[in-house]
Amino acid sequence: MKKAIVYTLVFAAIELIMPFLIKQTLRIITGTEPQQDARFLIIIMTASSVAVLALFLWQRWAVVSRSYVRSKPWGALFWCGLAAIGAVIPSMWLQEQMPELPNIVEQEFDMILKDRWGYFAVGLLAPVCEEIVFRGAVLRALLRWTHHHWMAIAVSALLFALIHANPAQMPHAFLIGLLLGWLYYRTDSVVPGVVYHWVNNSIAYVMYNLYPDPSLKLPDLFGSQRTVAAAVLFSLFILLPALYQLNLRLKKAR
Repeated sequence: MKKAIVYTLVFAAIELIMPFLIKQTLRIITGTEPQQDARFLIIIMTASSVAVLALFLWQRWAVVSRSYVRSKPWGALFWCGLAAIGAVIPSMWLQEQMPELPNIVEQEFDMILKDRWGYFAVGLLAPVCEEIVFRGAVLRALLRWTHHHWMAIAVSALLFALIHANPAQMPHAFLIGLLLGWLYYRTDSVVPGVVYHWVNNSIAYVMYNLYPDPSLKLPDLFGSQRTVAAAVLFSLFILLPALYQLNLRLKKAR
């Protein structure tokens, strides 16, 4: 447990310190105060992800291996992506049934997601970085701490939700953290989680650019509650078979 908390705090510290370092570096290079625009935020996200990856891999807090990929799990990875697609609308529906939570980083994410380079930071780097930290390091440590794997998965999902530091994101982050933790537990690899996380973030990026109004709800998107119910049901017909297939196909690398 101690290691898991330390890894989480190190991740948080880098996320907090990096904006200051980037700001000071740009001030020295340009001689002016950097503007808090989309590119500045993307540079911070990119630099933070690279720093986290470098530190965790250098210290071997997370071990990256080719063993799982060598087993050629292409079918399982396909179902990971399909599960991510099937989970989008049910997750949105669940969140809309909850009391509205404050979105304290709405403006920052709006700037990042509207920029074409935002996809590099949010859609590509973030899934790799967060899976290596929260599954490859945090969950790995928790699984050694307790033999009750669901307890380890739940704690890692909770830490994953809290580290987002944004109440509006926390319910979805916790739920997705449970699934991502299960993927790691079944395979001892971050690869399935990276695929799921990448598809999830890519959908979020595309949907935000298609429908940039953050107040948009599912009834606004589909026209009526009946159509929303049909969309949720249709999505479950994708999600549940995908989870069934993953349960059959996910195996630990030998």
